Amino acid sequence: MRRASERDARKRAEIMEKAVCMSEVPYLTLETDVEESIRNDLACARRHPLACPDEAVVRRHDLSNDTATVLRPAFVRDIEKIMNVPAYARYAGKTQVFSFTENDDICRRGLHVQLVSKVARNIGRLLGLNTDLIEAIALGHDVGHTPFGHAGERYLSACLNRRRGRYFNHNVHSVRVLDQLFQRNVSLQTLDGVLCHNGEFAQQELQMGNVSSFAELDAAVEACSADERVIASLRPSTLEGCVVRVADMIAYLGKDRQDALVVGGIDSLDAFESDYIGTSNAQIINNLTVDIVNNSYGTDRICMSKRAFDDLRRAKRQNYEIIYGKEGMNGNDETMIASMFERMYDRLLTDAQRGDESSPLVVHHADYLAQQSRSIDAQTYLQGDPDTIVVDFLASMTDSYFIALYRHLFPDDERPLFTRTYCSNLHSARVACGHTIKP
Repeated sequence: MRRASERDARKRAEIMEKAVCMSEVPYLTLETDVEESIRNDLACARRHPLACPDEAVVRRHDLSNDTATVLRPAFVRDIEKIMNVPAYARYAGKTQVFSFTENDDICRRGLHVQLVSKVARNIGRLLGLNTDLIEAIALGHDVGHTPFGHAGERYLSACLNRRRGRYFNHNVHSVRVLDQLFQRNVSLQTLDGVLCHNGEFAQQELQMGNVSSFAELDAAVEACSADERVIASLRPSTLEGCVVRVADMIAYLGKDRQDALVVGGIDSLDAFESDYIGTSNAQIINNLTVDIVNNSYGTDRICMSKRAFDDLRRAKRQNYEIIYGKEGMNGNDETMIASMFERMYDRLLTDAQRGDESSPLVVHHADYLAQQSRSIDAQTYLQGDPDTIVVDFLASMTDSYFIALYRHLFPDDERPLFTRTYCSNLHSARVACGHTIKP
């Protein structure tokens, strides 16, 4: 009993020590003068002088039914367009980080875009920006993402590059989905923000770019597809787009750590270090939001302090080292998913080249796209570049559909795909208790 009491005492002491360490990074608050100015702005409905006004909206086609109204302002229309394309519904079935994991409590891409929207709209509200445009960019920024997160993006790009010397990037494909595959006449401002959102390229200051026409947007899309280095040079052409870009990082840094705890990828947050933004999701969101507002209010850019930026870069590096290195996979899973992409790509490309009308490339993709797009004819689409058609199809898939189609096309491949199932821990518990497990 005494030993148990001593152990309990030590455990309580360890918990208190951890709590003290956690409290060393405080929750930041807005600077007094900034907060007072924001209160006055909100009371007077004063906007940032560089906020994108609804009247500045630019669309590829001048259609009467896209005219802004009091009921449906310009960028509210974009939000509704995005939320009603099939690619938006498929967010729910696409991996954010942890693939091959059955767990309903972890973040999928559908929740991620909502979190980005919430963080970005809050920053935009405080800075006096157009929160409708912010929401449109945030909700649309990942509609072109592949199944299996960034791992799937890498493998699809590798498949394309080996055959055509071109590159796949989810932000570029998101523009294609909204502007070409589902021609919904989404605004230039929203598409520009989607193209330039890539949160993998952190910067202390984000100054606006200068894309002002669809010709310039189209040129940027083509440049990214031809040269993977171009992505790093993109800059959103609105402050609203700049806010979404930084919010993308804020939304996933701490949330991915939460998910790693849920699936057992890490035991605690102790492995992460911070002296300013914090290590938990709540701290990271609060402290980066406050720092960005303090340093961006009344300026022509979105920026953070050097201290916040240095800590942000450290947080991203630690996430890569501790979490993203395996993208939620174990052992040989990364090699497995790469080979699955290669095999599926090759099969579908052969179908396209042969004009196989019974292929899922036609039945599940081209025909469905023609039904939903309002603008694409299936036969005309299928006469296009075969690699582009295969990339469109593979990128559109949810994780579960990819696996189901792979099983259908290659029934000879019987390897297990899920490394963490709903009942994995029940199996482990029974083994630990000495119960017999039936095969």
